[in-house]
Amino acid sequence: MQSQSRKLPAIVIDSIAVEADEYIGFDGFKNYFYIKNNVLFKKNDQKTFQYQNLSLGKISKVDILNPLKVLVFYANFNTVVLLDSQLNEIEKFNFSDYDTPIMASAVGVSGQNKLWIYNSLDQHIGLFDTTTNQYSDLGVPIKESFTYYQTDFNYFQWVDKQNQWQICTIFGRMFSNGSIAPNNQMQLLDKNKILYSKEGKLYVNDQSTVQVYEIEKIAKSFIKFYYKDQILSIFTTKGIMNYKINLP
Repeated sequence: MQSQSRKLPAIVIDSIAVEADEYIGFDGFKNYFYIKNNVLFKKNDQKTFQYQNLSLGKISKVDILNPLKVLVFYANFNTVVLLDSQLNEIEKFNFSDYDTPIMASAVGVSGQNKLWIYNSLDQHIGLFDTTTNQYSDLGVPIKESFTYYQTDFNYFQWVDKQNQWQICTIFGRMFSNGSIAPNNQMQLLDKNKILYSKEGKLYVNDQSTVQVYEIEKIAKSFIKFYYKDQILSIFTTKGIMNYKINLP
């Protein structure tokens, strides 16, 4: 399938020098988020902010969907910390403290002051209300464990071990969105498109047209990629390269 893929050129915009262990991505205000030595950094042209919490161990996930309320998940301590735009702590939630048993193995930002949670105790996806500290299950138990997940205000999306793309809405409706080709790394772009890497190359798969596009003229040996607002951001050992790209 990839041998028949079409070519999609990327045009260089600029580059940013950063030293990082993990690249998270960028927000709509051109702030770049990355982790170095278990410290979260937020960098722009003028300033660099940082956040560290040694008592909570290793950072498991950072969600920058809402740049005014950045989510940092510490899985080993079953805890989420919310940060403001300067990476100051706003709120902290230890899910072991509440009446409803929660063991969070996946967390993300949802809408209306809620957080997505996959509760591994009952294998349900649920919503946690940060204003009332109430948790409610959605849908039915997920028996097949997942290898990747991604959230936004309205959807919790995941890929299971059978490479099936599954979606849960904030109302608890669940449905399958088809199978995904085996890959090294991915980002779900919308209800049809997937950005993924395989064997050192980057592809866009459009599920609706069953068409694969290979992205050309990007940095080799990339470690991580992130796409938002027609900008493809590639992280390498030398830093971040940004490209303009128009997806079909």
